[in-house]
Amino acid sequence: MPSNDFVLGLKCRVCGKLYPKAASFFCPDDSGPLEVAYDYDRIKPNVSRAKFTSRPRNMWRYRELLPLDGEPTVGPQVGGTPLIRADRLADALGVERLWIKNDAVNFPTLSFKDRVVSVALSKARELGMRMVGCASTGNLANSVAALAASAGLETVILVPADLERVKIYGTALYGAKVVKVSGTYDQVNRLCTQIVMKYGWGFVNVNLRPFYAEGSKTVGFEIAEDLGWRFPQHVVCPMAGGALIGKIHKGFTELSRLGLVDAPVTTKMYGAQASGCNPISDCVKSNRERHKPIKTPNTICKSLAIGDPADGYFAAKLIRDSGGWAEDVTDAEIVESMLLLAKTEGVFAETAGGTTLAVTKKLIESGRIPRNEEIVICITGNGLKTQDAVFDALDEPATIKPALADFEALTGVAEAVAEPVLA
Repeated sequence: MPSNDFVLGLKCRVCGKLYPKAASFFCPDDSGPLEVAYDYDRIKPNVSRAKFTSRPRNMWRYRELLPLDGEPTVGPQVGGTPLIRADRLADALGVERLWIKNDAVNFPTLSFKDRVVSVALSKARELGMRMVGCASTGNLANSVAALAASAGLETVILVPADLERVKIYGTALYGAKVVKVSGTYDQVNRLCTQIVMKYGWGFVNVNLRPFYAEGSKTVGFEIAEDLGWRFPQHVVCPMAGGALIGKIHKGFTELSRLGLVDAPVTTKMYGAQASGCNPISDCVKSNRERHKPIKTPNTICKSLAIGDPADGYFAAKLIRDSGGWAEDVTDAEIVESMLLLAKTEGVFAETAGGTTLAVTKKLIESGRIPRNEEIVICITGNGLKTQDAVFDALDEPATIKPALADFEALTGVAEAVAEPVLA
């Protein structure tokens, strides 16, 4: 049965009204955001654990739960990233069971954004679009540019002018038209919405957003499968627009509803933000229903610097409903945690990963996450993209002459007692 038989349409998250599948992102009646609605009764007899695991290890093994009409045409190798048992980091944090979901090694651009973009651009091709683009704080720009290039699509990408240089040039090298905008991400995003409304181009996080966001569910699918088809007790993930945390939980819910996991979803969800841009965590901690936009974000974690997150309300609601919490951390704590993750597990995460680990540490120390329960930390991007953040925290390596005596003097190795060599 083709996948399109499983998709009912786009459903308003506020009023519940159902609309046809199209490049549309809000309900005309109440401006509520749209999301993909599925016919789970039709899906259930067509999926099984064995069917999924018999397929190649990438995100498309779960294709019945993704919103395409046919086979994916963009990013067929995306996903299938490792869930790492992080024992050394667990010891450092004083917890018993800790896992890292490591999308810092996702293909092709080393971030979880490759998941959402491959879905959005595959859908764009199904809809007959040739010009695609996005508003981005960095990782999304890289991913759209790379995957669009592989699909032969024309691309225009708008970014805040103060974005890290490596991310801007890491986007332009794929041949995309990159436009720097003097303003915050939210101002960039508003401009992109105006472009979409006038020209009808396929912007992945604007008019293709309902399809795009579904790609994040595959993070949840992979976590559950790699744990032996069960759910963890606690999941901590970064929040920018706020969609990822909700879609991971939606992924868990779908697995339970379809009987692929023989248990209800009791996972507590935790959101991580930087203190310099913390609209969702502030909303949760202040017990408000809706977040207050941050007009001027101020943090080294630019990938999470979205002051008015599109899914902020839904993220905060999910966190509360699941029994979780949200926290934010300083730039110094972010850098400290980037180094801790690298030194304990050999994983170099970007600033968003440092934010997530620093928040996890804070949640453990405050008692919100018990030390004897299972925790999954979501690492969403590679540290090679934000190397500047750690430069000042690292010592300059020593320089010596090419002489053994200089090496021994530097390292003190000559003072060690040599062990006898066995013949």
